[in-house]
Amino acid sequence: MAEHETPVTPADPSGGPATPPKVLPWLVLHTIGRLGIFALLTLLLWWVGGLDFWSGMLFGLLLSMPVAYFALRPSRERLSEALVARSLARRAGKEQLRARLSGEQPSA
Repeated sequence: MAEHETPVTPADPSGGPATPPKVLPWLVLHTIGRLGIFALLTLLLWWVGGLDFWSGMLFGLLLSMPVAYFALRPSRERLSEALVARSLARRAGKEQLRARLSGEQPSA
């Protein structure tokens, strides 16, 4: 059977626990990027393609998905890293709280 391993908390250069990167700026950047790509493609389909309102919206949405997947890769990866770091920090905080509540000595 596999042993239950405690997660390793990232450390900052001073040796203390690292502060997780902020999620909100990357989330806002990625969301605005996706909406911008959707708007740009929809406008192009309306003006160049001559599509009506609903067809332009539908095809703009469908085309924006793969374009955003490739165009916004760096922001998506940073957002994922920030979410993972925040999850690890929360998990470590929960473990420390459980240890303090049970009366165990905190590990250095």
